[in-house]
Amino acid sequence: MSSYEVSRSAFIPASPEEIFPLVNSFLEWTKWSPWENVDPEMERSYSGNDAGVGSRYAWSGNRKAGSGNMEIVESDFPGTIKIRLEFTKPFKAVNPTTFTFESADGGTRVTWRMTGENKGLAKVFALVMNMDKMVGADFERGLAALSTAVMANKA
Repeated sequence: MSSYEVSRSAFIPASPEEIFPLVNSFLEWTKWSPWENVDPEMERSYSGNDAGVGSRYAWSGNRKAGSGNMEIVESDFPGTIKIRLEFTKPFKAVNPTTFTFESADGGTRVTWRMTGENKGLAKVFALVMNMDKMVGADFERGLAALSTAVMANKA
């Protein structure tokens, strides 16, 4: 019960080379992230590289958005992106997150995977709330929006 994994995959009718840049730069996440509209007043900051390893993003918002930061720690074009995701509110947690891009007939299978461990209050919260159910739908919306963003770039 203390460790968990949330993973979702989607087929996107584009090449890994077309999809990868939209995930590899946090500046592009505004086009597809499922959390972009959670708090219209959310504060965002970007630092480090514009894309790839060393690219950083921080946010601070209302109770629903919370606050935290992300850093791309591995970027292997066009196959894998690994992110260190740290939440600071409402619960402190570090969640390794990975995106993989696998060529498939007519497009790419994109998999978004996040792992973590429930500690302290989050462990109690996990007794009544399943992380997969709580975050999985967001991942599904994000992957659908990523597909839409890629197709808009192709148009």
